[in-house]
Amino acid sequence: MLTASVWLKHRHFPRPGGAKPRSIAAVFVYLVFFSFAYTRLGAATGALVLIGAVQFTMLCIAVFQGERFSLLSWTGLGVAIAGVLWLLLPGATAPDPLGAALMVASGAAWGFFTVFARGTDRPEETNASNMLWCLLPALLVNLLWLDGLHWTAEGLVLAVASGAVATGLGYIVWYLALRHLKVMQATIVQLSMPAVVALAGVVFLAEPLTVRLLVASAAMLGGIAIALIRRPVR
Repeated sequence: MLTASVWLKHRHFPRPGGAKPRSIAAVFVYLVFFSFAYTRLGAATGALVLIGAVQFTMLCIAVFQGERFSLLSWTGLGVAIAGVLWLLLPGATAPDPLGAALMVASGAAWGFFTVFARGTDRPEETNASNMLWCLLPALLVNLLWLDGLHWTAEGLVLAVASGAVATGLGYIVWYLALRHLKVMQATIVQLSMPAVVALAGVVFLAEPLTVRLLVASAAMLGGIAIALIRRPVR
């Protein structure tokens, strides 16, 4: 999908030199560790650990780079995090230690990848190059578990849709958004993910619309709004 996007827009295939080794390494670690972590974690627990690792990593990077924030920005972040906990923690179970460690590593890698991605002029080409460089090592990892390979037609269709639409197009949009976000802002915006996913489940999967979901979503999205309407203190 990313390669097709580059071809349609620029009439050439992604240039291998468009990817940076640190971005390739970060996205590969994120993808592989995420996949293995979810073989040992429940959905709610995994999401909670992942989000926490991403937020902590990006906050540390922002502070290290010298960004300073107002009290209101920190308050908005706290409200959004409280919303995430309210939505996910009651349904979470005690995490498997290895699974949690893998998910923490995955979240940290995504945090670094997000920071590395800021300022990219051609998001679709950069991401296409990053993913193409990941193909060979990903294939080698899969070969280690070749004996357990199993698929169905429905599974293949869903995998393609997940990779091409949700991931490929999603990465393009995220890269475009990062042009206009500071590290702290990008950190806070990602807290909207659980609310968006949960609300999408109501719309597309007929999942129940509960008071907990409404309150948690309002806290997450409201906290993000509070944090983004104020600029960091210079």
